[in-house]
Amino acid sequence: MDELIAQGLATLRAMWRRRWLGLAIAWGAALLAALFLLRMPDRYEATARVYVDTKTLLKPLMRDLTVEPDIDQTLQLLARTLITRPNIEVLMRKGNLERPGMKTAEREALIERLSKEFKITSLGRDNVFTFAYRDVDAVKARQMVEHMVSLFVDSDLGAKQRDVDAARGFIDQQIKAYEVRLAEAENRVKDFKLRNLGVTTASGQDYFSRISALTDELNKLTLDLRAAEQSRDALKRELSGETVSLVPDVPEPAVLATPELDSRLDAQRKQLDELLRRYTDLHPDVVSTRRLIGQLEEQRQREIERKRVAEAARPKAGPSTNVAVQQTKLALAESEASVAALRVRTSDAQSRLAQLRSTASRVPQVEAELAQLNRDYEVVRRNYDALVTQREKAQMSEEVDATRLANFRIIDPPRTADKPVFPNRATVGPALLLLCFGVGAAACFLLVQLMPTVDNAASLRSITKRPVLGSVSMLVSMDDLRAARRGNLAFLAGSAGLFVAFGVWIAIISSMPVRS
Repeated sequence: MDELIAQGLATLRAMWRRRWLGLAIAWGAALLAALFLLRMPDRYEATARVYVDTKTLLKPLMRDLTVEPDIDQTLQLLARTLITRPNIEVLMRKGNLERPGMKTAEREALIERLSKEFKITSLGRDNVFTFAYRDVDAVKARQMVEHMVSLFVDSDLGAKQRDVDAARGFIDQQIKAYEVRLAEAENRVKDFKLRNLGVTTASGQDYFSRISALTDELNKLTLDLRAAEQSRDALKRELSGETVSLVPDVPEPAVLATPELDSRLDAQRKQLDELLRRYTDLHPDVVSTRRLIGQLEEQRQREIERKRVAEAARPKAGPSTNVAVQQTKLALAESEASVAALRVRTSDAQSRLAQLRSTASRVPQVEAELAQLNRDYEVVRRNYDALVTQREKAQMSEEVDATRLANFRIIDPPRTADKPVFPNRATVGPALLLLCFGVGAAACFLLVQLMPTVDNAASLRSITKRPVLGSVSMLVSMDDLRAARRGNLAFLAGSAGLFVAFGVWIAIISSMPVRS
């Protein structure tokens, strides 16, 4: 440890002997540092803070009626992508930074520098954005921040309008395509039902349900017919045992009712009303149901004409001799009409059931194909309805966006700080001064290492590894001491002069006007 301390002290004494060289080198470095500070411009930072308010009363009210974009996420993405080459070129034109005749390399370097100088930061989830820009001209820095804030607001509105236009165009295009597909699906269903008119029905029931329904209907009609025949036979037996009275008989009324056809017509009309609430007049089910109603009305008219002709051909009954007989005859006529109607309905049900059973081999396949066509049609119709709904939502969303769901509020307007930002002349100058002294000391140390000197016997013994036989002491006179003191004072004065001169230079260039 003592040896290291001794070596350090010896090195310091050797450096002190070469102090004038170090001071000269420090002055030279100070001159270079002064030129560097002269060419180094102070940079001023302009800042602005903008708050984007997305919490409006209209937003929750229109939640289910419009398409709700994530405004907060959109703003964050916009802030991250605002500093792009097209936007930088816009800022260059607004700030008059692009000179006429500028070379391509210079223009690219300017764009690269501006991309690095502009800073946009976001403060968490509060939607507060800070815009910062540094320039040697304080006024230009503030103007560029103003242009950036304006571009931020305009970019948000422009992006919204472009998104709305793109969404509307896409939805309109899809609606036109689905209109064509919907018409094709309706035509396929209509053509299929026309080809299989005797097999398909408009009720939507499958084959086995129709078989079961017709069987139940036929059993009920058979029971009703048997009951009506028994009632008629009972009236005939009662009429055959009555006595004749002098009261004239009342002619039997004509029975023109068609209850079975009327019930079928009512059922078809109800089904037509239900279909019209769901489909248009051109839907295949609507067309088929109307055709069936027309056929049933024609059949009902023919049945009424037949009964009218049969009633006209019946012989007139002679006078009866009893009021009870007349009433019995009237009940018998009604019973006969009921039996006839039940027979017609039973016969019709039997024929329909027989016809349905005769197509047993075709009906399942036809129904399966019809179900597939209807399923395709429903899918296309649902997609079409969904697209129409989305178009309405998009239109309403555009109207809502016109009310500005996001309000931009400038918290701190663009302004430039009075003092330049780091690194500036006032802060770099002292550091350079210390660096100059360090360069001078480093030069002395390097010179000592390159050309070492010996000032005592121990150092000589350590360097040569030889024994030292003796040493000669040097007697210093008073004149030499006074000369040494004057040299030390001169060195200190030179060092202080360097410190003062550099400090004055820093003060001078720091007070110089800002260069544009």
